[in-house]
Amino acid sequence: MTTCDEIDEIKKRRICFQCVGDDYLSDEILEHGKVRKCFYCGTKQKTYDIGNMSERVEKAFEQHFVRTSDQPSSFEYTMMADKESNYDWEREGEEVVCAIMNAAEIPEDAASDIQQILSDKYYDFEDAKLGEESEFSSESYYTESSTTDAKWQEEWREFERSLKTETRFFSRAASHLLSSVFDGIDKMQTRQGLSLVAEAGPATSISSFYRARYFQSDDSLEDALARPDKHVGSPPSFSAKAGRMNAHGISVFYGANNPAVAITEVRPPVGSKVVVARFDIIRPIRLLDLTALDLVATSGSVFDSTYIERLERTMFLRNLSRRITIPVMPDDESLEYLATQAIADFLASENTPPLDGIIFPSVQTAGAALNVVLFHKASRIEEIELPKGTEITTNIGYMTENGWEDDFTIYEEIPKSTEQATATDNFTFVPFPELSSFDARPFTLKVKLEDVSVHIVEAVKYETHSSQVRRHRWEKQDVESQKFDASTLSIEF
Repeated sequence: MTTCDEIDEIKKRRICFQCVGDDYLSDEILEHGKVRKCFYCGTKQKTYDIGNMSERVEKAFEQHFVRTSDQPSSFEYTMMADKESNYDWEREGEEVVCAIMNAAEIPEDAASDIQQILSDKYYDFEDAKLGEESEFSSESYYTESSTTDAKWQEEWREFERSLKTETRFFSRAASHLLSSVFDGIDKMQTRQGLSLVAEAGPATSISSFYRARYFQSDDSLEDALARPDKHVGSPPSFSAKAGRMNAHGISVFYGANNPAVAITEVRPPVGSKVVVARFDIIRPIRLLDLTALDLVATSGSVFDSTYIERLERTMFLRNLSRRITIPVMPDDESLEYLATQAIADFLASENTPPLDGIIFPSVQTAGAALNVVLFHKASRIEEIELPKGTEITTNIGYMTENGWEDDFTIYEEIPKSTEQATATDNFTFVPFPELSSFDARPFTLKVKLEDVSVHIVEAVKYETHSSQVRRHRWEKQDVESQKFDASTLSIEF
């Protein structure tokens, strides 16, 4: 047993920043340490005393390591007792000195000194008499503990509950949680070094999206084919229905990365006609990529007090994509969409820097199918260029001797050039637009007229997972006959 005086002498020993391999801790010593002779390498450098280092190790082990059991579990005992098994139990983890040495990347003798200091601090005489192992005792073993996002999950459940039952608007609690979750998300990366925020627009890998809308009347279909910019693009506010990422009356643009996904997402009934149009992104925008959250990574040092919080946040973010895109039954949409609507509003207006939309996995289609929502500020569509006075005629088919033949053709009849410009056109009075129709948003999308198609829904295919229903029948027993009769019990001594 090391005496108190010996422990005090050990605490005074100095270790220099060059003897510490952990970058975070080494940089801290270099910045805040005192120039003294290093006990372990003999050079005169910036140093910390070992007493200080032991406190840092203690805190790091409290947050990131766990002492393993010095006894086999019941299952392991069973394996050891099995004569046909050659199982040989070994204690999990590393010996305490090795664990300290590897965590801080310091010499073994320095790790041994720290172990002695901490072992003395946690020594308990009564436990020692019973043969109980204490923290940091020389026989102890440690392994890195698993990170849990339980705290974040609890806050998220409270956030959802509050939106549904208490404060739907101007919730400080909701704002605080979303700020904590998404703050600095544009600086985070995946394990492959990819950003969680995708750049989209001209000259990028994300330059267009497809949007679909189904029609059950020919008149509406003809209107859509004549002006897909108005009837296939994002709807006007007065007709915008609530969706996963928008509240009722908030117009946004929902799209997909290919026509098939776009069709699936609108869930058209059999017999309807679906118009699919490609919309090109005509200015740079920034999109949060939820598909990248599964691979988000955090690096750091166990000696950084903020590292554990960042690890827990990272684990929560990995599960966030599933939370946001989980399928919701139609009857539950009004309440279950509140959280995702709040997220979209926050990212569009409050997050720093603000984002223009979200890329997320398709709920209706498996595989690499992707959806996108462009927030209201980034969902304005540039109108088709049509000379003033142009008349548009839409043809959707014709009757033949063999029946109806589909033929979707648009005819644009423009006025003669002499009719377009007259002497009175030298000055044109343009009245100031009404406030309700004024739109200051920049144009973000432009419909590609050469990439508009009509799909007639002839059948719908579902992919399912089936489970057989089992049924059992048995005869009801007489309850009276099952009662316990103590008189029939015989006990032998």
